[in-house]
Amino acid sequence: MTAAWYVLRSKPNKEDFFRDQLLSHRLEVFYPSVRAKAVNPRARKIKPYFPGYLFVRIDLQEVTPAFLYRMPGSRGLVSFDAQPATVPEALIVAIRRRVDQLNQTVGQQLDGLQPGEPVLIQEGPFAGQQAIFDARISGSERVRVLLTILRGRQLPLELPGGQIKPVRPADQKP
Repeated sequence: MTAAWYVLRSKPNKEDFFRDQLLSHRLEVFYPSVRAKAVNPRARKIKPYFPGYLFVRIDLQEVTPAFLYRMPGSRGLVSFDAQPATVPEALIVAIRRRVDQLNQTVGQQLDGLQPGEPVLIQEGPFAGQQAIFDARISGSERVRVLLTILRGRQLPLELPGGQIKPVRPADQKP
């Protein structure tokens, strides 16, 4: 048998500890995590993208499910009908790409953005619409924008920060 990606469950809030346990046994681990702006300065700055889950690339003939289950911080492999579920390599690549995208763009794009500045909504049902930046939402990577609708009425929307970008004067619609 060859190595494949599997999903491991960790005990609540033990993802970092469990990842370190797996790495100490020289196993290939993928622990998707994203940066977060915490309200409390002592709170975690990195949060798991899938809380309670990690990915491990192993050969089940070399590393048994029982070994993984007995490891400190572990709750075992995700299985269906007592068969550990494999994760396609393409999905791991897509998750890596998305997490990298989130970690690069969200913090950088919003730095220096002030309330009242125009922004362009890039994704979702309002993609392509221009709005006014209102505020960052505390403790998350979400923002509030004001979208002008019928008769000049402004509709407040809460969106992931990665869905907006500042509008430069040359980009503005007449």
